[in-house]
Amino acid sequence: MKEREQLSFEEQYAQLPDLVHSYLEHVRVQKRLADRTHTLYALDLIKLQDFARVVNQELLALQPMHIRRFAAQMHSAGRSARGIALILSGWRSFYRWAAQQELVPFNPVEGVRGPKSPKPLPKALAVDDAVQLASFQNSEAEPWIEARDAAMTELLYSCGLRVGELVGLDVRPDQTTQQQGRGWIDLDGGDAHVQGKGGKRRSVPVGRMALQALTKWLALRSSALSAAAQAKAQGEAALFIGRRGERLTGQSVWARLKQRGQQAGLASGVHPHVLRHSFASHMLQSSGDLRAVQELLGHSSIATTQIYTRLDFQHLAQAYENAHPRAQRQSGDEKPKSRRKMPNASSDEAED
Repeated sequence: MKEREQLSFEEQYAQLPDLVHSYLEHVRVQKRLADRTHTLYALDLIKLQDFARVVNQELLALQPMHIRRFAAQMHSAGRSARGIALILSGWRSFYRWAAQQELVPFNPVEGVRGPKSPKPLPKALAVDDAVQLASFQNSEAEPWIEARDAAMTELLYSCGLRVGELVGLDVRPDQTTQQQGRGWIDLDGGDAHVQGKGGKRRSVPVGRMALQALTKWLALRSSALSAAAQAKAQGEAALFIGRRGERLTGQSVWARLKQRGQQAGLASGVHPHVLRHSFASHMLQSSGDLRAVQELLGHSSIATTQIYTRLDFQHLAQAYENAHPRAQRQSGDEKPKSRRKMPNASSDEAED
């Protein structure tokens, strides 16, 4: 008799209990699964059946402690957190169906969560790329469009604003600005007053180049609009407007920046959050002042800002490898694994 590890998928599939076959047929029909997806569902349940056999339990008799043990074993075997989460999701669906059929009194996977996936580092531009983007001028664009896009780019990189904070800026404050959760630009004072997440207000200094770009944009803000759009723009408090004279949306800013990055010849994708991350990373590289960067970004917790220390270490490690004579590798040498494992900062993604 073949060892179970030597059995083909078809042979292992045939050995699944009738109960599992009924479930797999159910999801195939209900979800209109492609053959490949149906196979993935089956493989997850074959794995569950194998685990159950090891602990000498029937599938319908498994308890949460068994599921946790199985998840821990997969983690120890090197399976990724995302892979474990997907397998648990498949098992959870199976037991949910079994509970609906009154085959089990409860779902043993319902309260079980796999290991947390490490939060990926935010992507930041290299300093040279950021300067290349900020310095780019599109001579083929309409002057007012170019002035607007250049001002948005400079402001995002100069202040590290979120895209919602950028499009929420007014030309100047009025009685409705704060009531409606908007911010404004103070050109004379050189500050951007923004309202961030949770209604938190902060003031961020605006760099000299960004102020110049904003001044140029404001001079052209409504110059190329139609008469109707100009009338609308005059009554619109928004700092950044579109062709119809209305406040620019976040989606429009994303699209404009993506296009601008391509036109500037940058290999990596550009969007507002990349510029926010670039601002934070470059500020930290230059100043080393984590608290100041926290204030500028509007993070309520220093732990959220600490993720940029990992980016900074990557930058330093790369500089070391490129410059230090004892670190440079000969051609053909394998790239060494990371010299240092940075501690994970418990960063709340919603606060980026």
